[in-house]
Amino acid sequence: MKIVIDDVTKTLELFSKDGDVKLDLYSLEAYRLIAKLWMKTSWNQKYPYTFTWMGRPVIQHPEDMLRLQEVIYNLRPDVIVETGVAHGGSLIFYASLMKCMGYGKKVIGVDVEIRKPNRDAIESHELSPMITLIEGDSVSSETLSRVSKETPPGSKVLVILDSDHSYAHVMKELIAYSPLVSVDSYIVSTDGIMREVADVPRGKPGWIQDNPANAAEDFSKSNPQFIIEEPAWKFNESNLSQNLTAWPSAWLKRVS
Repeated sequence: MKIVIDDVTKTLELFSKDGDVKLDLYSLEAYRLIAKLWMKTSWNQKYPYTFTWMGRPVIQHPEDMLRLQEVIYNLRPDVIVETGVAHGGSLIFYASLMKCMGYGKKVIGVDVEIRKPNRDAIESHELSPMITLIEGDSVSSETLSRVSKETPPGSKVLVILDSDHSYAHVMKELIAYSPLVSVDSYIVSTDGIMREVADVPRGKPGWIQDNPANAAEDFSKSNPQFIIEEPAWKFNESNLSQNLTAWPSAWLKRVS
């Protein structure tokens, strides 16, 4: 595929094996093509690595975080479990939303290794009383037992998977953590953009198959109590209908 953008004539020309098309540069169709390409180039340039939340790196696309905020506000989970801690910015983000809402018991962060500088920064943060850190293999029986003990019976639980993004590991996490998810809540399989950036300089060809989106799609096929359903927008005065996201096929909603 080849795209030619001409901001003088205000056109976008698309050349592909399916034929050539000329579009109004400011049309919805042109926007979708540019947005998809921008997501790939921004991922390659590590754009998500430029953001913090209340002092801690987040490493997510801002739109995904804002969409997630909408879900947390409307769902009002008692407990949020996230696999993959890294610098802890996401944990701080969830805890701050709970604090603002005045609703929610705790945020649980699980990682096979929580580096000391990151642990120290999280544990010294003003929101640390709302955060529980669990170090260990996210799918080991010991770790799962610890997570369960930190999740009071009857809690409304939201789970976010952001650790090892290989197909095999994500599938193990989906199987392991999906029983914790409440009806009408979600288990979110992040960073499925891997299959869309397999051809960029920082990508790997194997990601076309080995990615979280494929794992989520296959999981939903064999687990009918979950469906892939992107949360509906609560407000929209545009002609747009799709998220600009690094999390395609991420939102697995528990329906029964």
